[in-house]
Amino acid sequence: MFLGRHAHTLDAKGRLAIPARFRDALADGLVLTRGIDRCLSLYPMPTWRALAEKVSALPITDADARNFRRMVFAEAVDLALDGQGRILVPPELRRYAGLERDALVVGVDASIEIWSPAGWAQVESVMDADGANIAARLATLI
Repeated sequence: MFLGRHAHTLDAKGRLAIPARFRDALADGLVLTRGIDRCLSLYPMPTWRALAEKVSALPITDADARNFRRMVFAEAVDLALDGQGRILVPPELRRYAGLERDALVVGVDASIEIWSPAGWAQVESVMDADGANIAARLATLI
C-alpha cells in the first residue's frame, strides 16, 4: 500500500528518487505511464498486469476504449529501480506532466502518482474547495 506525499527533485538526467518506504513493493519491476489528470502513474508490476488485462478487454469497436488504450499503453515504460532507488522518467512523460525539477510522489493505495508542484496545487485546491461534496457524491459507492 502506497500512502503519503513526498517532495523530491529530478536530477539533470531526469532521474527521480522513489521514497524508501515504497521501494520494496516495486522490487519486481514497475510501469510508468501517463495519468489521467496530467500526472504520471506508476504501478508495481502485479498491479499493472491486472490493469492491463482490464484495459485490453475493452471493446475495440468503441472509440473511447481505443483512445483510452492508447493513452495507457502508448507511452508506458517498463522500469526497474536503480541501485539508489531511482527511476529514469523519459522526456516525453516529463513534458506531459509538466515536470522540470521538483516533483511530488503521491501514494494512492495500489499505485503512485507523480505530480508537478503546480499540477498538485490545482488538485489540492479542488480537494480543499469541494472535498465535502466529492465525499457526499461518492459515499454511495463505498
